[in-house]
Amino acid sequence: MKITQSAIAAAVLFLLGAAAPSPTALSPVLAASQWAGARPTPHQFQGKVTIVDVFTVDCYNCQNVVPALRDLYARDRAHGLEIVGVHAPETPPERDRAYVKQSLARQGIVWPVAIDNGFSLWNAYGVTSWPTQLFIDRHGRLRETIVGDSQDDRVRATVESLLNER
Repeated sequence: MKITQSAIAAAVLFLLGAAAPSPTALSPVLAASQWAGARPTPHQFQGKVTIVDVFTVDCYNCQNVVPALRDLYARDRAHGLEIVGVHAPETPPERDRAYVKQSLARQGIVWPVAIDNGFSLWNAYGVTSWPTQLFIDRHGRLRETIVGDSQDDRVRATVESLLNER
């Protein structure tokens, strides 16, 4: 019998008392064991449009997307948008949790960030480069993936489109 990453994530959520009827695109990140701050609950994302931002703190291209994500978070959180980060390090200092937390604060990243030093989330989502944003609809389905920076208009349009769906 083959055990998949989704099955493991669903089991972890069940054991945490937050079982979903079926695994969603958020299952891997919500099952992450290390967080830069407080661990989010699955309930926070239920029925919400969610951006999973896969990045590393010292990456110039990753830093370029942060202002647009901060603006979207401030503007659309009340309308059902959530963001969760996945920090996958590129350099040795980025493996240090304290260094990452300081960098997040300096950049104004206030949403939950999973620490992915082993690249298990990177692999679970099939990410190939920094930055990558995964857009998950209100039903937990992965609907769009945007790789790279300088795509703020596309990011905004994707969020607006998903928020307008019911």
